[in-house]
Amino acid sequence: MKDFTETDIENLERLIDEQNAPEARKVIDDMHAADIAELFQQLNLRQAEWVFNLIDDKEKKADVLMELDEDDRKKLLEGMDPEQIGHFIDLLDTDDAVDLIQELDEEDRKEVIQHIDDMEQAGDIVDLLQYDEDTAGGLMGTEMIVVNENLSMPDCLKEMRRQAEDLDDIYYVYVVDNDNRLKGVLPLKKMITHPSVSKIKHVMEDLPVSVLTNTPIDEVAIDFEKYDLVAMPVVDSIGRLVGQITVDDVMDEVREQSERDYQLASGISSDIDAGDSVLDQTKARIPWLLIGIIGGIVNSLILGGFEAQIAAVTALAIFIPLIGGTGGNVGVQASAIVVQGLANGRLDIKNSLSQIGREFLVALMNAVVISSVVLLYILLTQPENVKYTVAFAVAASLFAVVIFATVFGTLVPLTLERLKINPALATGPFIQITNDVVGLLIYVGMSSWMLSIFGS
Repeated sequence: MKDFTETDIENLERLIDEQNAPEARKVIDDMHAADIAELFQQLNLRQAEWVFNLIDDKEKKADVLMELDEDDRKKLLEGMDPEQIGHFIDLLDTDDAVDLIQELDEEDRKEVIQHIDDMEQAGDIVDLLQYDEDTAGGLMGTEMIVVNENLSMPDCLKEMRRQAEDLDDIYYVYVVDNDNRLKGVLPLKKMITHPSVSKIKHVMEDLPVSVLTNTPIDEVAIDFEKYDLVAMPVVDSIGRLVGQITVDDVMDEVREQSERDYQLASGISSDIDAGDSVLDQTKARIPWLLIGIIGGIVNSLILGGFEAQIAAVTALAIFIPLIGGTGGNVGVQASAIVVQGLANGRLDIKNSLSQIGREFLVALMNAVVISSVVLLYILLTQPENVKYTVAFAVAASLFAVVIFATVFGTLVPLTLERLKINPALATGPFIQITNDVVGLLIYVGMSSWMLSIFGS
């Protein structure tokens, strides 16, 4: 990976301004496709297009296109006609080709597919486009080595050499029967140690880890981690081998999902980055900010109804931020644990009750510790005439808030998961705003009750 200094960028921009193609080409000729894609982030669209057109190696050009950020790639594609895009797709693996085509409008997709020279690849792409992009079928490619279980080892090696000519990378050799159903995997070690075996089905590894075409991507990622795989076969509902998913595709998808979840948890309603326009960033951020304003207004109305009590015991107002902040923190912690468990497969939605029970016990322990510390602090610091009212109101409120926030923070992501909604939403402003409002209601109710008991 090359690190670009400010001087490097300035020199390249000067060459672009001077239209000095030979010198600019020297700069990028020896660079990796990923480095060129990173370089484009430092250039405007006109400059990036000019540099992109300097790349002579068509395969490298296609690789640069796929290494680009999705928004940058869309901008470059908008300046190309369908025939140009079709030529690039000819050079891509089917999984990358499908990703690129899915970024186009429906009308443009049809035109681009018509300009793909390799009809077999075009057919594979059309088939792959039918799968949901968030499933194994939408992530897989069709480039792989497949051999029949009845081949001898010498014949198997011949077939592998023939298929390998069209492949950039070889991960596994998949073994199928006459109906193309996946039967096993042939390890390289077996090829070396059994060079003259009568049939490869006698030495293949049976029952390889595989996934169905409709398996969600997050489950695919869990299997890759669980079994330490670099590639995984994909089968249809009757066990026929239809494709292969590689670890780089899974990692890209996991990274994108993590970015989406992080933004959702931060109260950003759509996928944006630092380079997006001011208008796009504003539209993505404003919804939850407005909801937060509504929550703040509700809090002010609650406090307005509590004005007399605060006026009687002003120390009660000091601890309002403590109640709200504790509830928000506890709720986010609880929801984050659940969301993490759902994401890595360690928490099954079927075990919701046991998770709620476990979190309730944790909440009890946390509530006892937090409320005891605050109770002791207030008893030692507040004036004699109000300390019991304030101490028991705050401590009891904290106890109740911690219990509520923990259970609520556990229930919400579990419920969202059942409703097929991204549970990461539960770690964001929704939990914090709800806990603020409910926590304040609990505090107001508890304080009014303590005032009636101690008569301050």
